[in-house]
Amino acid sequence: MGSVRARPRRATYIGDERLVVGDAVIVEPKAGEVRIDVAYTGICGTDLHILHGAMDHRVTLPAVIGHEMSGRIADIGPGVSGWAIGDPVTVMPLRWCGTCPACDRGFAHICQRLNFMGIDSTGSMQSSWVVPASNLVRLPADLPLRTAALVEPAAVAVHDVRRGGVQPGEKVAVIGGGPVGLLVALVASAAGADVTVLEPDDRRRSVAASLGIKVLDPTGDVVAATEEWTNGAGVEVAFEVSGAAAGVTTAVQLLAVRGRLVLVGIHSAPREVDLFRIFWRELTLIGARVYEPGDFDTAVQLLSTGQIPAEALISHVTPLDNAAEAFAILERGGAMKVLIDCQPA
Repeated sequence: MGSVRARPRRATYIGDERLVVGDAVIVEPKAGEVRIDVAYTGICGTDLHILHGAMDHRVTLPAVIGHEMSGRIADIGPGVSGWAIGDPVTVMPLRWCGTCPACDRGFAHICQRLNFMGIDSTGSMQSSWVVPASNLVRLPADLPLRTAALVEPAAVAVHDVRRGGVQPGEKVAVIGGGPVGLLVALVASAAGADVTVLEPDDRRRSVAASLGIKVLDPTGDVVAATEEWTNGAGVEVAFEVSGAAAGVTTAVQLLAVRGRLVLVGIHSAPREVDLFRIFWRELTLIGARVYEPGDFDTAVQLLSTGQIPAEALISHVTPLDNAAEAFAILERGGAMKVLIDCQPA
């Protein structure tokens, strides 16, 4: 038996934009599972979509959501080897079937029956979470758990940059300077690219500038600014992270001949796209949805070495009992990464 926590708590989405926090029961891990004492859970745009009911077709109520997390192993189920109680971990929150056409072709991370933990099944917005041991990602002992809560969104950025095929010396535009956008910019910079972020919010532009990232206000003439920056050629890669129609338009306008547009933001509505420019410049549109195991390994390395300065991206940390306020902070806009502290008070 592992550690036993007093008064475990959890935040539960119950529909109608309501999140309630209450006591939970510690669940013993079954064969092949471990129980994690969750330290921190980050919230993101997907969690906001869930709270607003946009994903009720996937979420089974009542639901414990959350998928960006860090913690320590508290208990280990039968048949699990290679792990010890107290090990610092995060979780790659994807479970795939292994038999669908996508899995057969080696694309298990976008399995056609994908179970995204925290959406399709129980997530990490609780003080005690039982997960399959196969989903664990080992963390370095010296990586603070607060920092490690950003491994999952950093893995998103690593996957995005890898999908974009970013090469050293390439000019890269990132449309949207929220947490994922800045992570994409930092990962692309670590790959040797020359990066500029387009972001309308003054506070987010300030954070980007403090990290040494070039920034532009997209309400200005960004096409002219980009032509000056690239000597009229345009950027080799544009990452659309904003999820806005204007972001798509801008990304296409900024791309060089044979440029690559990586679609990162979630566009829940159809968008108009300048197909003539895609034809004329032989542009490539690339989807980037989640991540693969190697992306987590790279994310851990970038955070551990400080190439991703995670603390600069964390703007708020809120106790689990105030989870609803954490969502309100994110909803108001301008915040960077908001964490929920799931540890006992």
